[in-house]
Amino acid sequence: MSGITLTRAEEAWPHLQRVLDEGAAAPDAEAALRPITRLMVTLLGDKEAPLRPGGLKEGERQYVVSCVVVVSPDRASNVFIAQEGFPPEQHHLVIPIGHGHPGTVVREQKPLLLANTDDHGDFKQILKTSRMGSSLYVPMFWQGKLFGQLIAGSQARYSFRPVDLEVIVAFARVGALLWGAHKGPENLARIIAA
Repeated sequence: MSGITLTRAEEAWPHLQRVLDEGAAAPDAEAALRPITRLMVTLLGDKEAPLRPGGLKEGERQYVVSCVVVVSPDRASNVFIAQEGFPPEQHHLVIPIGHGHPGTVVREQKPLLLANTDDHGDFKQILKTSRMGSSLYVPMFWQGKLFGQLIAGSQARYSFRPVDLEVIVAFARVGALLWGAHKGPENLARIIAA
């Protein structure tokens, strides 16, 4: 699947049933979100972006990451869970609630597509491995309240396009349902401490 570049959002829908089945069978809320973040890493992005001039800078290599960022129970921090492609030392990474574009999503509660992060002077590097060249952020709601966001980052600039935003928005909604079904809100403190 890594060679597929979506041209229409409908091309992502065949993966929906598998994500729902795997998420429903998961033992806990974080595990229920992993099929989604795993899929986002392989499904999203223009696979030709790294090959185009300016897609990658000298010394960069293409890779994609995804995770869910949940708001801590005290609403002071954003905590990264269900991570795909993150370095092990950044497992359950914690950042201040207002930091970077995850903070913007918490504040504005709207999706963000940064096709080329170089065009955004306020972009802050979060991964220790490198600065992402393209990124997506989608708020997630349970019972009308923002509890987190589904994010994806790609090293290559212009990897993410409007079709990728449309797809990640749909899967963020699925993730919110799985989160609630697995009692994520009630178990948030335990998930963060793991």
